[in-house]
Amino acid sequence: MTHRPNLSFWQIWNMSFGFFGIQFGWGLQMGNMSAIYEYLGANESQLPLLWLAAPLTGLIVQPIIGAMSDRTWHPVLGRRRPYFLIGAVLASLALLLMPHCGALWMAAGLLWILDASVNVSMEPFRAFVADLLPERQRTVGFAMQSVFIGAGAVIASKLPGWLRDVGGISADTGVGQAIPKTVHVAFTVGAAVFLLAVLWTVFTTKEHPPEPDEPKPETSGAEEIIAAFCEMPKRMKQLAVVQFFTWMGLFCMWIFFSVAVARNIMGAEDTGSRLYKDGIDLANNCFAVYNLVAFLAAMALLWVGRMVPAKWIHFVSLVAGGLGLASVGVVRDPLVLQWACFTGVGIAWASILSMPYAMLSSALPANRVGVYMGIFNFFIVIPQILVAIVLSRLMENIEGFSRLTAVVAGGICMLIAAGFTLLVDGEKTQDAP
Repeated sequence: MTHRPNLSFWQIWNMSFGFFGIQFGWGLQMGNMSAIYEYLGANESQLPLLWLAAPLTGLIVQPIIGAMSDRTWHPVLGRRRPYFLIGAVLASLALLLMPHCGALWMAAGLLWILDASVNVSMEPFRAFVADLLPERQRTVGFAMQSVFIGAGAVIASKLPGWLRDVGGISADTGVGQAIPKTVHVAFTVGAAVFLLAVLWTVFTTKEHPPEPDEPKPETSGAEEIIAAFCEMPKRMKQLAVVQFFTWMGLFCMWIFFSVAVARNIMGAEDTGSRLYKDGIDLANNCFAVYNLVAFLAAMALLWVGRMVPAKWIHFVSLVAGGLGLASVGVVRDPLVLQWACFTGVGIAWASILSMPYAMLSSALPANRVGVYMGIFNFFIVIPQILVAIVLSRLMENIEGFSRLTAVVAGGICMLIAAGFTLLVDGEKTQDAP
């Protein structure tokens, strides 16, 4: 394989900037979809099943897009950028339409479209780092992605509140609408940000053409996915277990934290009450804090990753996140909830978005990076599917298993993931640009 030259700070900045838009869209979804479902009449046991769109589309779309992008070369857009662009256009359209849903089935269906589109954009970004950066710069490359993910999510989490408090836009619903006006405006802004950020990366970053000695695919895409799955490197198998428990914890938080704050911590009894809206605002503030902390922690990782192995960074970070999330079960002070519990979650999130990929990328064959990054996503989405199915049954059949109980269970899963991180093979530290 041809030696990849070191890239400058600003080159890594440009190639990562699209993640700002992707996470802006994800942040709006994570902070508002459970509330949107409840505005449209969903009950707590329905929420996990309604959220199945995200993991199921990821399970199907990411390995397919990974395998396709490994085989793609467009003379203008290159290998990964065609997928960035197509996914961004479709996701932006879905974001524009989401707040106009008038029925639960409409919102659930549109979430499938949104998640499929986001996955088309997002999956090739992981392979993009391995394509363009030498191995010694990949920790820095993935950490830079985390910086933009944190920045996008912070702004997205706070945006509905800013629109109400600073912009003077009403948080009430309009005539004939179930979803607040602030959410309408926030999703419209998110659509524009998503598309423009991805376009920045598409137009400022060039890709390397296929190498003359690059092996040509001899099997179909489906056969390639199956073969790659059967031939997973040892380190990938170890990281798969870590990812499994990590994403069980995260999915518990994303589905239930916002409504747990409104219902179990604030004590709101119906979605139309002021107390419920205050609870959702507090939850969005917590999400904003963890994303702000993740943004700052990711910048620190640009430096720390040069000296400390990714394995140990990830272990410490997951412990902090697990303790922070589990403590939500006993903390009731809003400031402690935001700045103590979710500081730990933010540290974990910065590492989750970068360190597993840094550990994985050096263990993958160059001509299979895309498909393996897609397969790695199996161990993100399968636990989410299990969480959605199991938690819906537990809430229906076990009295006292509440939204808040599910959030605490998520923290415990993250601590288990930290333990499995210690079993991952070590790797060398990598240089900064």
